Order: sequence, then C-alpha cells, then structure tokens
Amino acid sequence: MSMSTRAISLIASLLLGSGCATAQLDSAVPYDGRVSEFYSWEESVPEMPGEMLRKAPLADALSVPGAARAERILYSSTNGIDDRTPVVVSAALFYPQGDMPEGGWPVIAWGHGTKGVADICAPSWTGMTYRDRTYLSKWLSEGFAIVASDYQGLGTAGPHPYIAGRAAGYSILDSARAVTRFTPELSNKVLLMGQSQGGGAVTIAAAYAPEYAPELNIIGVVTTGAGIIDLEGPDLLGDSEAKIDPTSAYALYVVRALSLLDPKLRPEDMLTPKAMTVLPLADTRCVADLEYDVTIAELNWSKTLKPYALQVIKEHIDFLNPPETGYAAPFFMGTGADDIDVAPEFQEDLAHTICRTGVSVQHHVYKGEDHSTALNASLEDSIPFVRRLMVGGAVESTCGSGE
Repeated sequence: MSMSTRAISLIASLLLGSGCATAQLDSAVPYDGRVSEFYSWEESVPEMPGEMLRKAPLADALSVPGAARAERILYSSTNGIDDRTPVVVSAALFYPQGDMPEGGWPVIAWGHGTKGVADICAPSWTGMTYRDRTYLSKWLSEGFAIVASDYQGLGTAGPHPYIAGRAAGYSILDSARAVTRFTPELSNKVLLMGQSQGGGAVTIAAAYAPEYAPELNIIGVVTTGAGIIDLEGPDLLGDSEAKIDPTSAYALYVVRALSLLDPKLRPEDMLTPKAMTVLPLADTRCVADLEYDVTIAELNWSKTLKPYALQVIKEHIDFLNPPETGYAAPFFMGTGADDIDVAPEFQEDLAHTICRTGVSVQHHVYKGEDHSTALNASLEDSIPFVRRLMVGGAVESTCGSGE
C-alpha cells in the first residue's frame, strides 16, 4: 500500500463456543446473535459502569496456554457514542498459575485487534489467534491476570462502533473496574495493553482514565501497531488501478461505524456501487472471511470508498483520533518497521503527541517486523519495561530522541 492508503487502513486498525443454545440472527440487526444465551442480558443495566453482571467457566479450547483457569464475564459500561447510556459488554478473564501474591494478582486489561462487527467475532466466543495466545501466555507467566474485553457491541446486543475508539476505551477501562472490584484474587494494579485496533483503544482509554475511571491504579500502557489518522497526504485513496487489497474489507466496517456517529450518513454516499454489493457481508462475516470476499470482488481502497467518505472522516477526526491531552501513565510503543497497515511514521506521530503531555514514552521500532509480528517481537523490551514499573522504578524515555 502507498503511505496515503495506509492512512485509511489505520482507521480500521485503530480502530468455538460453549455448546450452549445460540440466539438466532435477526434480519433487522444482522450483526446480533449466533452466540450463546450467556451474552443476553434481559434485566436493566446498572447505571454504574464496571459492575460485574455474570460469570461462567470458559471452555479449555478458548483459554490461553498457561492459564490456571478462565472465565467468560459480562459487565456494565458506558456507550462510547452518546457518552451516557449504560451498556453490557462481554470479556474473557484468565488467571495465572502459582501462588497468589500478597494483595492479589496484578491485571492486564487487553485490547484486541480488528475482528469484525458481528457478535460471533467476539474473541470470548471464537477464541484468540495463535499470535495473541502466544503473547498473552507470556504475560500470564509473568504473573498477571488478563481481562480481555470484546468491546461494546461484540458478543452482546447492539452495534459495534468500530473506529469510535472511545467506545472500546470505555469497554477496556470498565473490564478492569469489574474484575478488580469483584474478584478478590485480583489487585487494583492495572496495565493497559493492546495491539492494532486495541492499541488505539488502550491509548484512548489511558487519556480518559483520569476523569472516567480515576479509582483505577493504572501503572502503564503497552501498545503495538497503534497510531493516529493523517488526512493531509495527497492522493489519499491511492491508485484506482492498483492491485487488489484485502484490507479494504476494513473500509466496510469503517462505513458502518461512521453511520453510528451520524445517522444521516448513508453508506451509498460513501461506498462505490461495487462495494455496496459486498457491504451486507460486513454485518455477518468476521475479518478473515470478509477479506476473502473483497478479494473475490477485486476491491482495493480506492474502488471501495468514494472521496466523500474522506470528507466525513475529516469532519469526525477529533472523535476518532486519540486525544492530545489527559495522559498520566508511562507508555511503551512497539512498531514494526515493515508495518503496511499502520504506517510507522503515524505511530511515531502518536508517540510525539503523548510525549508533549509530559508522559514518558519508550518507543521501539523493530526492523524486519510488520504490523502483526511486531507484537511478540516487542516482548524483549516490553517485559523489562513492565517489570520496572511493577517495582516503582522510573522507565527510560525516548521522548526527544528523534526515534
């Protein structure tokens, strides 16, 4: 992809059930359903975000290697679109092995990358990728419990506002609230950690945490593949005759999310006629399958989005990008030098933005690694970073180094 096309792809990245009876697909809201009844909450939703609503054992096939036990949970949160309506969100909770330390296990609140917008794409329902399981297994061995939010609208009722990062940010913060309040084995010592869409989500969570969830003791933030949206580059959609690009599937999720931000926005005004024929699949297919669908349709970004879509994105840029203020906890950022999903220069821009708030940022760029492989490659540096935070030590910052 060209650099300008990566900018649009960035929006997207900032972006084996239990065997129980499943809810049926409703044609009026095709993204809802096809998951077990566990995800349905028929009672009123508590006004207080971060209330634990339900727990159940998670099947071994959906767990993470090295977990002593795993649970699926429901908890209350706040709708990230209107910033007030209570919503129900699902997550998976993994406990480390060994003897519980005094005060309880510290907690990682994990933000996953792009999965889709249908309920069946929720990681607590489908399980995690081998890459993510490998990564989180390492953190379990470091003595952390892990709560992995599905995000608002994935698994549970309602739409998933894909690129509206505040929605995922609230979901992540409230997952940490729920488990630290209602699980005696866990301590209020929290790390925010995420990759791709989740990297953007935990960044936004970190900015909102001091005001939204001040009782959380957030000691640090770890991201890979996160960044900001840059709409100033020329030829933003790239060459219409360029090769087929499977990541243009993300554009369909983007358009659905934009219509949540403003109901007056119509998909047909933002998508090409050919892309409109594939759009219904975005409501029911998870990302790997949707990437196959857009490949068959021979789509790329310029053949998917109309120029008007870029105007809409620009109008909502402040809502989509991480805030420029509000950060309090130190950051670790890992970037693959060969990342073609989120341009390394955009991730560097985000590091500079956070540095300007006075927060320590340790930014590492990994040669030969891409958007996906940088996640586990970053462990060699993120583990020492976190260990230092856990004992109250100062962390080295790359702010001002030009990295």
